[in-house]
Amino acid sequence: MKNANTPYIIVGKIGAPYGVRGWFKVHSYTEFGASILEYRPWYLSQANDQWSSAQIENGKIHGNGIIAKLVGINSPEEARLLTGKTIAIARSQLPVLKKDEFYWSDLEGLTVVNKEGQTLGTVSYLIETGANDVLIIKNGDKEHAIPYLPGKVVVNVDLEKQQITVDWELI
Repeated sequence: MKNANTPYIIVGKIGAPYGVRGWFKVHSYTEFGASILEYRPWYLSQANDQWSSAQIENGKIHGNGIIAKLVGINSPEEARLLTGKTIAIARSQLPVLKKDEFYWSDLEGLTVVNKEGQTLGTVSYLIETGANDVLIIKNGDKEHAIPYLPGKVVVNVDLEKQQITVDWELI
């Protein structure tokens, strides 16, 4: 379960190989895409919720995307073995947030209830719309969008209880 006590924050995912020297495409989840290259080391997802440290040899913006190369990865075949792996960084690399501020990864997986105590679902992911962020909650096979507006729609976020209370009704 994700929470503020986990040592890693997910910041991206490794895409397809790029070129013949071990480079690969990077799908960044950071607010400013290329900032993912500033974090070192990266931790890559392994089996059984384990992480392995990876050193970035090089990385850059390429066209509309980002490409990177890790130390020890020197061919497209080696890069292909990394495709789909999640990229994380140590939580300690991120700035400490102010009271009532949260990283998206801390909100994912939390149960969403309304003021009447009805469970609306679980936060699956968040999206940025420009006007405000939006919680995408899943309840069974249905997804619903709830605007992330603290003090208006979002009444309380309790990381200890793993719960978000909202002033919202599902139709």
